[in-house]
Amino acid sequence: MKKAIFPGSFDPITKGHEDIVQRAIPLFDEIVVAVGVNSTKNNLFSLEQRLDWIRETFANEPKVSFTTYQGLTVDFCKEQKANYILRGLRTSADFEFERGIAQMNKAMVSEVETVFIISSPELSAITSTIVRDIIKNGGNVSAFVPSAIKIK
Repeated sequence: MKKAIFPGSFDPITKGHEDIVQRAIPLFDEIVVAVGVNSTKNNLFSLEQRLDWIRETFANEPKVSFTTYQGLTVDFCKEQKANYILRGLRTSADFEFERGIAQMNKAMVSEVETVFIISSPELSAITSTIVRDIIKNGGNVSAFVPSAIKIK
């Protein structure tokens, strides 16, 4: 069974995240969207809200599940019996950052491979950070988040 973990904070989940998962569905038997819990990070949205949005976004995708985790992603992969980490790449800077993490993960747990999917060009500018800034300033983010999400 090919099981992938798609880790992130998803604060909030964006159309870019949704697109990466949708495009990865044919590649894996199961994809776990895993919300990393970091007590030192100040998230805009509660963990419960982020999980609800992920549930709503992938409600019609039986191969997609979701959960939370703490600690190293590779340790979570071992716990979940997942041999793949799924990551999206928007820019060459993302690649350089993610490559280092992937290499360290591989050094720690050799059975876990990182699979990169290049973002769709029309979604490559979307980041959770920018979406949060738009929300904080009262802007409309409906073009940047999955249709299941209604943010006022």
